[in-house]
Amino acid sequence: MSQRSKTYIDSPLEVPDGIGTLVKLLRWRALNHPTRRAYTFLLDGETQEATLTYGELDRQARSIGALLQELGADGERVLLLYPPGLEFIAGFFGCLYAGAVAVPAYPPRLNRSLNRLRAVVADAQAKIALTTTTTLARLKPLQSQASELEALSWITSDLATEGAQDYWKEPEISSASLAFLQYTSGSTGTPKGVMASHANLIHNSSLLRYAFDYTDESQCVSWLPVYHDMGLIGGVLQPLYGGFPCVLMAPASFLQRPMRWLQAITRYKATISGGPDFAYNLCVGKITPEQQASLDLSSWKVAFNGSEPIRAETIERFSNAFESCGFRRQFFFPCYGLAEATLIVSGSSVGTPPLVKRFDPRALENNSVAPACAAQEQGKSLVGSGRFFPGEKVVIVHPDTGVEALPGEVGEIWLAGLSVAQGYWNRPEETESTFKAQLSDTGEGPFMRTGDLGFLDDGELFVTGRLKDLIIIRGVNHYPQDIEASVERCHRALKASGGAAFSVEIGGEEKLVIVHEVDHRQLNPEQVIVSLREAVSEEHEMQVFAVVLIKAGSLLKTSSGKLQRYAVRAAFLEGTLKTVARWQASGLSSSEMLVPVSPPAHDPEAIQAWLAALVAAKLGLDSYCINSRQSITQYGIDSLLALELAHQVETGLGVSLPLESFFNGASIAQLSAEIAGLLKNDPLPSGAGTASDEARPGN
Repeated sequence: MSQRSKTYIDSPLEVPDGIGTLVKLLRWRALNHPTRRAYTFLLDGETQEATLTYGELDRQARSIGALLQELGADGERVLLLYPPGLEFIAGFFGCLYAGAVAVPAYPPRLNRSLNRLRAVVADAQAKIALTTTTTLARLKPLQSQASELEALSWITSDLATEGAQDYWKEPEISSASLAFLQYTSGSTGTPKGVMASHANLIHNSSLLRYAFDYTDESQCVSWLPVYHDMGLIGGVLQPLYGGFPCVLMAPASFLQRPMRWLQAITRYKATISGGPDFAYNLCVGKITPEQQASLDLSSWKVAFNGSEPIRAETIERFSNAFESCGFRRQFFFPCYGLAEATLIVSGSSVGTPPLVKRFDPRALENNSVAPACAAQEQGKSLVGSGRFFPGEKVVIVHPDTGVEALPGEVGEIWLAGLSVAQGYWNRPEETESTFKAQLSDTGEGPFMRTGDLGFLDDGELFVTGRLKDLIIIRGVNHYPQDIEASVERCHRALKASGGAAFSVEIGGEEKLVIVHEVDHRQLNPEQVIVSLREAVSEEHEMQVFAVVLIKAGSLLKTSSGKLQRYAVRAAFLEGTLKTVARWQASGLSSSEMLVPVSPPAHDPEAIQAWLAALVAAKLGLDSYCINSRQSITQYGIDSLLALELAHQVETGLGVSLPLESFFNGASIAQLSAEIAGLLKNDPLPSGAGTASDEARPGN
């Protein structure tokens, strides 16, 4: 028996054999350890706590389950629309306790597109929605805009009747029963729900235990969104399976102030935490040396990094920046996974430094693998995503022929194992093509096609790219055809089916570029670009880095009319597009922008000028490009930038604006008036409102 497996023998919290569903798992934990703390949620991202024990969670889940059973929810899909918090966890398990299939989604905001949520509800054929009283009140204005939402039976789980748990009956489910649908793949118009069974989740949890080498004495901290597989499985289900506590915070709490994540790791002595590559970069850019002095990251043994390309530069920058806080490079845990495989597929060894190798970039472009020679200064550094786990079968396959690749060749990653999901909900053809692939020469299979390209080097997986044109920015998947459709609708000068959306790497970050054909007879370049950026911001919550308007008929396509995004991207980088007009933001990241000095708190005009300069700095624009009477969404303000603006107002002027003020289309003039009103009613204390105010308590 391996040393790793010995870790769990004799543990009173070790999951016994025969527990094949999450319902039985939570019931067992509640029966044997009812008062053990399971989850803590930081209401303010810092110190205000709400907690759940296993016993309390089981009681709440039975109450919600009983309500759903009254509605005949057994086998039905139930939409979960919760803000971040413990209510979501109770609602999720309430669904499972009713024998229903959970469909996690995030409540939409006003002035944001409902298309994706409507498509998810329709695809899942959901009839019931679970939420909170407060969230339901906020959703009322949106229900009239979407018949799919109006038709749902709405249940507010926070009003579950005391004693309802006594009417709950354990559902007749097995390990093969569906637990939830994960809508992370598929475009906005045609989303695909990955079918994860109880067996998938239990098995992948066992892989996570093997990978992370945790015990019931471990401690997790997570800010990851719980409606996404990494946040739900990694931050909620994994701790339940392992019997160790997890501290959660809202994603916005982290994005607004990354220091909160590392503060929580310090305070709770977390051993497991992580996120996409961008999160580590954000910490390096936003946390000052003075703030680092208060951090102790020596307890952190598994800093997992996944969900988007893992960069060697990020590993080095973060390790060097936080070495004085006790963080070590070997704490990094590069890993690879996807929703179709439940979550984790491969990972490095705990306590072993990440494997970084340099390869010949020209060879990789030709789908072959060769080490970079000493004379190649531009050798491409790739971070290994670790090795595969016991019971998994992985092959690298030529995607066009279905033949297994030879050693030293790049191909598509195909996977088989008990963690592979059941398929896509109500999509038999796509399930067949993605989840039941066979090697064409040997007939071996079935395998799940990941759509990711990579190769094996002495057993280590290196991921090199994507077979499809998926855009991943800040750990979120975006399908280019969705962005292109939004763009072509936003202005009459933009030609139908005349655009391409793709990403380029700038300063270690993926940035969005739009190239689109225009009708010169209706062209007002400035107006078109403003409309385009606003549409992308409002419908996809992304910031556009560059827009290139090109001559009609010049977009690169095949002879059959198929868009060649890769060729358009290459032409953009080479500067060979037939350009009519072009706009581009600064190449600096928002963390590198120079923030203007805070204005006098008593001067409304100075506040407006400062806020305009702040928006310009965050977007990499000249101040004269900012119209203070236009909605800030017209400038492509995405969620992260809105949070940064809110934080900058708080640190610069000492007032806290509701985040909705930045999301709901207000202009700089309106925001400035709101700030001035708050300052008038609550004057700043002496010394507040200066540029050196970063270290104030609460920031």
